[in-house]
Amino acid sequence: MFDRQAQRLHVSERESWSSYSLSSKKERPVNTWYAPNSREPVRDETIRYGLIALGAVVERQGLPVTTPKPKYALAADFSALFDESLSSDALDANIAAWQKDHLNPAALSRIRLLSAGAAAISSDAVSAKLPNNSLITLEAGPSGVIGKSVLEDFAPRFLKNPAVLWLSQSGEKIGIDLASQLNLQIDPSKTLPDVILVDLGTQADGSDMLFVFIEIVASDGPVNSIRKEKLTNIAIDAGFSTKHLSFVTAFQDRSAPAFKKSMSELAWGTYVWFCSEPDNIIVLRDNRPITISAFL
Repeated sequence: MFDRQAQRLHVSERESWSSYSLSSKKERPVNTWYAPNSREPVRDETIRYGLIALGAVVERQGLPVTTPKPKYALAADFSALFDESLSSDALDANIAAWQKDHLNPAALSRIRLLSAGAAAISSDAVSAKLPNNSLITLEAGPSGVIGKSVLEDFAPRFLKNPAVLWLSQSGEKIGIDLASQLNLQIDPSKTLPDVILVDLGTQADGSDMLFVFIEIVASDGPVNSIRKEKLTNIAIDAGFSTKHLSFVTAFQDRSAPAFKKSMSELAWGTYVWFCSEPDNIIVLRDNRPITISAFL
């Protein structure tokens, strides 16, 4: 498939292309959408472990692994969703019914959260509720959507008694700065964390207090080893022990290009959290114990 072919919309043109693409005499066009060696990841990751597992694609049985014959097809109830005669309301109802039949609750929740995030990205600004129930306006766009989820979803799920010490946005704009009251000296020209949460814990002596440095990644800037060291030094210079520190990189979703790009950079001894799956967290454990309060 390539751009010029995709513009040919007549049924006869499509049928002709389908026959030609299955012919042993065909020549591969230039500028195709996929490289010749890309069929394995498409077959395995997208079709076999994705669409077949969800019931969107069926596989023809009894064919050799190396057969040139077609072996995959859209399942009938899934292909019915592409019926052009469906009205928008009927299509929405059919999609919802298909999702209910084929997706588990976690997948449905992920879809809803991603849809909500997409809607927020297109808005002028993002309103977020802080742990103390006051409101703050975040910048529009993917970073604002992730930041909102960090404040409203991550903090209450993983911290016992959360509060926001620091919140910055693009252009070195400081939205909240209570960190200086605890002698956390942050120089925006050197190291500018996106969010610092503090879990005040439940002990009167502060023995279970925890500082959580969070990097919001819509495109770049995860907690890598260098950034982790710089953030650690901010806390140490203020007189806090490393046992009271945690580091989190927050992404929109596991499928986000930003996560795939950053995976090799993420520092050991940190956490990874996704807005679309708020109850789960990835632990990149090194040879030392790392804790977020909920795990104590």
